[in-house]
Amino acid sequence: MVVVVDGSPLTIQEVVAVAHRTASVEIGNDLASRMEPARALVERIIADEDVAYGITTGFGALSYTRIPIEQASELQYDLVRSHASGVGDLLGRPAIRAMLLLRARTLAQGHSGVRPAVVERLIEFLRRDLLPAVPDRGSVGASGDLAPFAHLALPLIGEGFFLVDGARVAAADVLEAEGLDPIELRPKEGLSLLNGTEGMLAQGCLAVHAARLLADAADGACALSVEALMGSSRPFQARVHQLRPHPGQIHSADVIARLLDGSSIGASHRDDFSHRVQDAYSLRCAPQVHGSVRDTIDHAAIVFERELGSVVDNPIIFADDGDVISAGNFHGQPLAIALDFLAIAVTELGSISERRTDRILDPERSYGLSPFLATRPGVDSGYMLAQYTAAALVAENRVLSHPASVESIPTSGSQEDHVSMGWGAAMKLRDVLRNTANVIAVELVCAAQGCEQRAPLEPAPGTAAILAAVRSVVPPLVADRPVGTDIEVTAQLIEDGGIGAAMARRE
Repeated sequence: MVVVVDGSPLTIQEVVAVAHRTASVEIGNDLASRMEPARALVERIIADEDVAYGITTGFGALSYTRIPIEQASELQYDLVRSHASGVGDLLGRPAIRAMLLLRARTLAQGHSGVRPAVVERLIEFLRRDLLPAVPDRGSVGASGDLAPFAHLALPLIGEGFFLVDGARVAAADVLEAEGLDPIELRPKEGLSLLNGTEGMLAQGCLAVHAARLLADAADGACALSVEALMGSSRPFQARVHQLRPHPGQIHSADVIARLLDGSSIGASHRDDFSHRVQDAYSLRCAPQVHGSVRDTIDHAAIVFERELGSVVDNPIIFADDGDVISAGNFHGQPLAIALDFLAIAVTELGSISERRTDRILDPERSYGLSPFLATRPGVDSGYMLAQYTAAALVAENRVLSHPASVESIPTSGSQEDHVSMGWGAAMKLRDVLRNTANVIAVELVCAAQGCEQRAPLEPAPGTAAILAAVRSVVPPLVADRPVGTDIEVTAQLIEDGGIGAAMARRE
C-alpha cells in the first residue's frame, strides 16, 4: 500500500498501515501548487504589517500583544519551545508515526499557510522512521494537542529528542548523522505545527483498529466458552437477531453461530432440554453485548474518518478571498466524546468476558469441568488466579471509563475556558484496550483448557481453529506454572490479529 499525502482525506486503514509500517508514504504531485496561495497570503500579511492571530500577535491570552515584524519568525521558535511541556512516558512508535502523517496531511490542505518544505520534512521523518520523542501527558485538547505536537516539532528545528531504541537521543545528533539540516521556521509555521486535533485523532484511529480485533476475539472466545460449558447454539440463530436488527448484534451472532457449527460437543446435548433450558446471560446475550460494542466502534470510526478530511488549524487561511479567520476547528470535543464512548464499550467486552471465565472455573457452574481447570485440584490451583487478574483489570477499566470529556479545566488565563480533554480520553482508552486484551486472553486460555476436558467430544471446526491458535502460544496446563506468561502471549496474539485470522480461516 502507498499512502499519498496531498491534503486529501485519509482513511483509518491508511493511518494504521503507515503507523505499523505496512504502507509507504509519498507526497502528491500538486502539493506546492495547493499550498502556495495560503503561504503567499501569510507573506503579504507580514509585508503589510497587518494584524493576524499567531502571525503578528502573541498566542492564547497573549493574543492582544502585537509582535514587531522583525520578531515574527522568532515568535514561532519560542512558541514551539515554550509549549514543549509534556511529561510522563513516551508514546509508542505507531502513535508517533500516525501523528507525523496526520500533521503532514493537515498542513498539505493549503489552509495553514506553511511552506511545502515543512510537509516534506515530516514525510522524510516517516520515510526514515525518525520519530520524535513525545511524552504522553500534558494536553487538555484545547487548541488541539499543543504539548505533544510541540515535542513532535522540536526535532524539525534540531532541538528536543528522537526516540531511538526506546531511549531519548538529542535531535541535533540524529539529524547530523542522517545528513539533514534543521528547517527554519517562518511566520505562522510554528503555530501550524502545534494547532489541531491530530494527536487524539491518531490515537483514535489506532484504537478503532485495536477495538475491532478485540471484538473479533471476544466473539471467538465466547464460542469457545460455549463449547467448554456445553452451552446451546440456539440463541445465535439468525432468525432471532433479525427480529432486533442492530447491525453489530447480527454480525456477532452470525460469527458465533458459524464457529459453533458442526460441534460434536454441542450435538451431544442439543436435544436434551433437561440439560439446560437457558444458558447464563454471559453466553446467550453475547451477541447483544458484543454487537453493541461493534456498533459503537463503527460510530467512532465515522467520527474519526470525518476528522481525517477536516481542516483543524487556527487561524484558517482562506487564500481565495484573502481572509484569515480565528475560529475553533481545533477543539477536540467531537473526538473526545467518541473516545470516551469507545472506552465504555470496550470495557463491556471485558466485563462479559470475565463472567464467562468465572463460570468455566467454578465447579458449581461448569457442568463437570475440574475445579479451576486444575489437573490435581487442591494440590494444583489451576487458573484460579487468572480470574483474579481478569477481575482486577475489569475493575480498573470501569474506573477508566469515567468520561474525560466532561472534565473541562480552563487554561491560558481563561482565554481557553472550555477544553475537550480529548487527549486524556485517548490515553484512558489506550489502557482500556490493553486491559481488555488481557481479559479476553484469560477467557481464551481457560476456554481452551475446558474444551479439551470435554474429550473425546470434539469442538466444531471453527472453535477448533481458535483452540489451535491458542495452543500455538500456550501449552495445556498439566501442572501448576506461572500463568502470567500464558495471558500475555495470548493477549499479544489477539492484538496481532492471530485470533481473528484463525476465525476467518474456519468460520
